[in-house]
Amino acid sequence: MPASTRPHRTLAVLVHCLGVLTALPALPTPDPPRAALTPVVAPASPPARTALAEPARPAAAATAGPSTRATPGAGSTPDAGSPSTRHGADRGAPPAVRVRVAPAGTPAPAYRIEVRNNGNAPVATTVRQELPPGSSATTVSAGGRTTRSAGRADSAEVTWRLTLPARSTTTLNTALTAAVDRPLTAPACAFDGSGNRPYDCATATWQQAAKPGADAEPPPLWQRPTTALAAGALLLAVLAATGWWLLRRRRVTDATTGRVGTDPDLTGRPDSRGTVYPRPAVPSPAYRRRRPPVWLVVGMALAILAGVVGAAAWTATTRVAAIDTGAQPTSGAWTGQGHAGPLGVPLREAAFEFTVYRMACDPATARRRCQATVGVRNLTPQQQVWHGELQRAYLPDGRWVTADEPATRAANQGRDVFAEPVAADQRMLVPLVFTVGGPEPPNQVELRSGVFSAGVRVDVP
Repeated sequence: MPASTRPHRTLAVLVHCLGVLTALPALPTPDPPRAALTPVVAPASPPARTALAEPARPAAAATAGPSTRATPGAGSTPDAGSPSTRHGADRGAPPAVRVRVAPAGTPAPAYRIEVRNNGNAPVATTVRQELPPGSSATTVSAGGRTTRSAGRADSAEVTWRLTLPARSTTTLNTALTAAVDRPLTAPACAFDGSGNRPYDCATATWQQAAKPGADAEPPPLWQRPTTALAAGALLLAVLAATGWWLLRRRRVTDATTGRVGTDPDLTGRPDSRGTVYPRPAVPSPAYRRRRPPVWLVVGMALAILAGVVGAAAWTATTRVAAIDTGAQPTSGAWTGQGHAGPLGVPLREAAFEFTVYRMACDPATARRRCQATVGVRNLTPQQQVWHGELQRAYLPDGRWVTADEPATRAANQGRDVFAEPVAADQRMLVPLVFTVGGPEPPNQVELRSGVFSAGVRVDVP
């Protein structure tokens, strides 16, 4: 063997040996004798020994054949996926009840409420629908009845007490009588059997369909198409008159100078065609610069003035129409724009969308509690925090109170809704409790996400 190949062969042998040693643990091991798999049946023992040997029994049961059934002992714990364990994990969670409200396509105000139970067990629920101010129910289905809202004499609601079968949908219908010159919003909520804990809420707004052929309010004069066409025609007429005047002026100038052949051109120089004999210099004629007629100047000035005035009036009208007269005044220090609306209307501010579905107060006492059912949805891609001190209820005399956090925690089954941030795009339904003094209930609720947020205001009838 040449001396030059010895190191290579030695290295190859070492690498081969290392590969063999590495593959040895992966080799299959021979199956144990079949007799070793047979479980050994121990003789009967006293109860005390059975309890002590119980932890070792699951291993024997795991190796038992098809004919051997493992029996759990007295100290074994149930499987996490067993029905009893799942029921314990879901204990305290609200039933899967969902509410959907839609306006009916009728000439008079009417609504269709669908209450669905997605659970596997019947649920007893109380459904309440707030009626718009100034309206009354004419038709109520499924045994509902019209009552006055709790603690508020100027508002009414329709109440149903139902038992929802498992995996079922119940449809409720209401028809109202009210002035149809404005949109009517009627939110509905499903509560537990006592009527205090909300399961789900929804809202819908009924609007009168536009009558075919109804004359709408005419726009201002400067926003009509005929005005624009008349202005365009006037401008074309002015341009045509200007062009005609310039052409006529040129013809009159040529006729006055009488330029032919050797006549001097407009610069005073002789015509380039000249003669053989020199000619005496001809003085250039004095030209009089003609001015445009007065009617043309005045017409163009009036057209320009009319265009400027029309553009200014259109801009001012558009900006004035965009002003929201019902919005609350805000300072430059607030973030976002403040909005106001009635019950059941979703209102957006800087971070949250608030919807107040219901406001119920205790009977008139020196100090009573008012509970507002509020829907909160985070509109931002980040989690947001809100605070109970920033949520206010305003009384008719101008005084206001903040949310009663201990009472709010009790109304939410001991959960502090202000302790944890609201996740992005999360929607939650929470009761907010306000403790007010005096005989009058709150007439307005102010909700906001942060200290510098403009917030929203909800009018409570």
